[in-house]
Amino acid sequence: MRTDAELILDPDTYTSGVPHDALTRLREKNVVRVADFWAVLRHEDVRTVLRSPSVFSSHRGATQIRDPRPSDLAYVQRMMLNQDPPGHTRLRRMLTQAFTPRAVALLESRIRDNARAIVSALTGDFAADVADLPLLTLADIFGVPRQDRALLYDWSNRVIGHEDPEYALSSSSTAGMTDMALQALELRPDDGRDPRARDGMPDLYAYAHALGDHKRSHPADDVVSNLMREDLSLEEFENLFWLFSVAGNETLRNGIPGGLIALLSHPDEYERLRADRSLLPLAVEEMLRWWTPVMHFRRTCVRDTSLSGTEIRAGDKVVVWFSSANRDERVFTDPHRFDVGRREADHLSFGHGPHFCLGAQLARTQLRAIFDAVLDLPRPLELDGEVSRLRSNFQNGVKHLPVR
Repeated sequence: MRTDAELILDPDTYTSGVPHDALTRLREKNVVRVADFWAVLRHEDVRTVLRSPSVFSSHRGATQIRDPRPSDLAYVQRMMLNQDPPGHTRLRRMLTQAFTPRAVALLESRIRDNARAIVSALTGDFAADVADLPLLTLADIFGVPRQDRALLYDWSNRVIGHEDPEYALSSSSTAGMTDMALQALELRPDDGRDPRARDGMPDLYAYAHALGDHKRSHPADDVVSNLMREDLSLEEFENLFWLFSVAGNETLRNGIPGGLIALLSHPDEYERLRADRSLLPLAVEEMLRWWTPVMHFRRTCVRDTSLSGTEIRAGDKVVVWFSSANRDERVFTDPHRFDVGRREADHLSFGHGPHFCLGAQLARTQLRAIFDAVLDLPRPLELDGEVSRLRSNFQNGVKHLPVR
């Protein structure tokens, strides 16, 4: 028999679903010791950690449970995700222009068109089909040629799915890709090396530099062109490109099929939403809460402190568990129930504090666009086989979702 702590840490657990029963039991114990870290499981405690970077640092040991290799730490600390203010604030400022409400509104019509085209041409694997929506959106915002967007798909597979044999060596068709993509792909490793290490994704870094050089000569209204005008170090640029390529794609790619799984698992709520389209904005927030695409992030305590009565020492790892916080009975009524009309919208799927997701509004826009198109179908979608989940304790991933 495995303990609850062992269950929530084991990536094999998640191939059959998030262990919410175990998380509920652990949540009653409050802050608990799991392996070599403190697991923070209650909603308010998670918020406290995330809004207190001077105590719980993203920079000290980066933001993954596993410590980076000593030779990689200084490099990954240059990533915006792994910085604290003021360094984090400086890098975030360079990107905000692409995610203002006005910028997202200008993209909305194109996103709706892409979503409707995807839903009208469903092949039977919803997860595979809808993965193209965030890729198309990200390519447009980032300045990646659309014909190269499969690179983003493979990179995110390799990073998020490094513990899943199906994703670890992801390699899409190269048909129609640009010359700079094909040249970068000559460096792609085929030995399953860790893609989170500095030497794990040479093709990504080669492509980043080629695209940056192209944008210096041919600037446009996109993120990479804007970054070429900023005072960025080599390491900062590479890390921003890595972060955009993976985080800008993967969360939404799993959040969309997760939302459909919620509807398919609750047919009465599916029908309720079909009957009352005005509930869609609330339903999208409930999908994000109920599914919770990113399940946890790590911080490192920088000075002795206490959290809800638990003494935490300087240097201790602290991992906030969003999958637990989003089902906290202290915040959400009947938290395991999926309710498309739920108005308790204080979920933490986009984080909290200085690292609140920069692309949250863009993600919501894409979720609404896809499910608006799904609701326009003449009949409800139905499950047509077994759902295949990602082997990962980090990303609540859906590899295949067969529907008819």
